Amino acid sequence: MSEVVRVEEHREWSRVYIVELNDGSLRIATKNLVPGQRVYGEKLFRYEGVEYREWNPYRSKLAGALLKGLVEIPVKEGDRILYLGVGSGTTASHISDIIGAKGLIYGIEFAPRVMRDLLMVVRDRVNIYPILADARFPEKYKNLVESTRGLYADIAQPEQAAIVNRNAKLFLEEDGYLLLAIKARSIDVTLEPSEVYRREINTLKEGGFTIIDVVHLDPFDRDHAMIYARYGRR
Repeated sequence: MSEVVRVEEHREWSRVYIVELNDGSLRIATKNLVPGQRVYGEKLFRYEGVEYREWNPYRSKLAGALLKGLVEIPVKEGDRILYLGVGSGTTASHISDIIGAKGLIYGIEFAPRVMRDLLMVVRDRVNIYPILADARFPEKYKNLVESTRGLYADIAQPEQAAIVNRNAKLFLEEDGYLLLAIKARSIDVTLEPSEVYRREINTLKEGGFTIIDVVHLDPFDRDHAMIYARYGRR
């Protein structure tokens, strides 16, 4: 059985940790905001009285983006974040660990069945506020969401960037950050992924975003890319 030898905060990724096991392997992890809670079957590590959750890049696109060389993780302790397509909470739970008790995630999810799974997670994670709504129509939840420093989007819709733009206009602060996980095949199965990415990036630029970095997520997620951008209203 693998045992933890060392845990250190990553030099560049705030509140993300490197876990070294006695077999020499390294894992990335976040400090568990709810000790004892597993969200998606991830491994739990204890070291010097603190519990950490393994952040699996095959289950979380943001973890995959970090391991594929994303220039930075802009998520900080205390951030308010609008999360479009929060799903059952896999990636959101790790963002929840990073932002801590002073932060807040507004989790938008359209599917009632998936929302039921998310409610099991947020029962103990008080910094995730679930909202059953369609991200294409942000006006319908504008009275439930404050301005946010971050916007994370993982939505299987043909117009992902356009949906992001509409939400950013209502909620995202000046110089706020965007992390957009694009699944090329959800947008247009007839186009090469690189062409889809270019088209979506152009849409983001038209909406006032400056692109900071783009990383392709293979082998963790085929035909996916993570776009990191900053927002400035025009």
